[in-house]
Amino acid sequence: MTRVKLYSDVGVQRFGQAFGDLMLLGWIAFCTALGLFVFKITNALGYPGRKTAEAGDGLAADLHKFSEPVGKVPAVGDELRAPIDGAANAATRLAEAGRDQAHAVEQLAYLLAGVTIGLPVLFALLIWLPRRIRFSRRATAARKFIDNAADLDLFALRAMANQPMHKLAKISDDPVSAWREGDTRVITQLADLELRSTGLRLPTT
Repeated sequence: MTRVKLYSDVGVQRFGQAFGDLMLLGWIAFCTALGLFVFKITNALGYPGRKTAEAGDGLAADLHKFSEPVGKVPAVGDELRAPIDGAANAATRLAEAGRDQAHAVEQLAYLLAGVTIGLPVLFALLIWLPRRIRFSRRATAARKFIDNAADLDLFALRAMANQPMHKLAKISDDPVSAWREGDTRVITQLADLELRSTGLRLPTT
């Protein structure tokens, strides 16, 4: 099984890849920290609702406890208890409203935190990951064909097809003829040019 190649053998390219990967991780960490901060700040806006719910529940419980002995008063107990129970029910509704408000704020906090983290991270991944995947696929595939110096012809041929003309001209005025004639120096330099663009080095003989 071929081992997947993640980083280039060429120093400058490998440094750029490692630096980019670290920047991506740093960006994800920053966005996560920012998202958590946004959640904390937004969720804090639900504090009044939570306190209202807590106060309403406490008041309702106290009123229900008070209404029980009042209801036992002979003759007028039910009449005295009715307004107390009404007030307790009102306090319960107030507590429910507070909880609803706090829940709505919490949901908004989750949404804002998710957007703060998700969108910037997704944008960075869409920019960086395809480039890294393309490199890995090319380098992994190319490594299958470069076992020794005898494989250099293939990469020299690919260099003449893929590399810019000004780079080919630095190697030879007529690289095609040199390749056909089996010029070892030119073939080696062409192969090295193509391999380096793929993230590989010349094989050792």
